[in-house]
Amino acid sequence: MTDAPAPQPGGDSGAAPMIRVLGQYVKDLSFENPNAPDSLRGQGQPEIDLSVDVNARALDDETFEVVLVLSANAKAETGPLFIAELTYAGLFAIRNLDERAREPFLLIECPRLIFPFARRILADATRDGGFPPLMLEPVDFAALYRQQLAQQQSGGAPQGTA
Repeated sequence: MTDAPAPQPGGDSGAAPMIRVLGQYVKDLSFENPNAPDSLRGQGQPEIDLSVDVNARALDDETFEVVLVLSANAKAETGPLFIAELTYAGLFAIRNLDERAREPFLLIECPRLIFPFARRILADATRDGGFPPLMLEPVDFAALYRQQLAQQQSGGAPQGTA
């Protein structure tokens, strides 16, 4: 006989959280160079519109897919230079993390873990397309999460869900 408490169904609430990255993968990658070769002939400093989105979904009680969507649209005075879009995902195993903490973790910490890999892929795609590598600045995923919450509360469409 042992003095240890019986395990609770669904995990021991007193146990430390356990998080593992099970895998990372490209779901979709697109690079368009619509005006090549003219777009490669010294267009000067382009204007780049960048968008970042994060979504998460449960695959089962302990496995979650977090999807990071990066889109870059570069334009010059003469027209579009390139359009690069990357959908990059991570598969995470999460145990002993209460539901209140799970959503912020999935939409802030998980994308922070996979972002450097997505950043490299996008930089390589723009370089391979004939342009200088697009080096993205670090993303403040906490601010992005707060922005998504504000949109949800003001009646906007929900973005990231766990």
